Amino acid sequence: MSQKILLTAKEVNIILHRLACQLIENHLDFSNTILIGIQPRGKFLAQRLATVLKEEYGIKNVQLGFLDITFFRDDFRRGEKPLEANKTEINCIVEDKKVVFIDDVLYTGRSIRAALTAIQSFGRPSEIELLTLIDRRFSRHLPIQPDYRGRQVDAINNEKVVVKWKENDGEDLVLLEQKK
Repeated sequence: MSQKILLTAKEVNIILHRLACQLIENHLDFSNTILIGIQPRGKFLAQRLATVLKEEYGIKNVQLGFLDITFFRDDFRRGEKPLEANKTEINCIVEDKKVVFIDDVLYTGRSIRAALTAIQSFGRPSEIELLTLIDRRFSRHLPIQPDYRGRQVDAINNEKVVVKWKENDGEDLVLLEQKK
């Protein structure tokens, strides 16, 4: 399996700050906005963005939650191995709020479709946006596009985008892996 580095730790940090600035432009003080990381991998990006918004830009009202979509996926019962659910942590009211879904890689769009269904259990947001670190634009199965994207990647089907986070993997790095 061959690997190509798409983003280094420095580039990931630059993109995080750019995405944070774009969020500030559209949500100002965040008093009516909730950032929701899609479990499992979107959690790391959401936490990192919330930290940047609070510590670097002085936003005090950042509400952060994590949404597990395991049982809402359309491939839930199709795999051979049982799926392991993650924890949903949404400790704020979603009703009539602006929700920003956050995930590391937008691939087919099926995870986002599942998140749209899952969030309804917590109320009806006034608006939902999507932020993703990597947008694999030629792989979509559903008509879903990000409102905020860190980087667009043209990866073909036998290539996989791997996002590593310092908190989970020991380093910030985005790779393109070629399966043989």
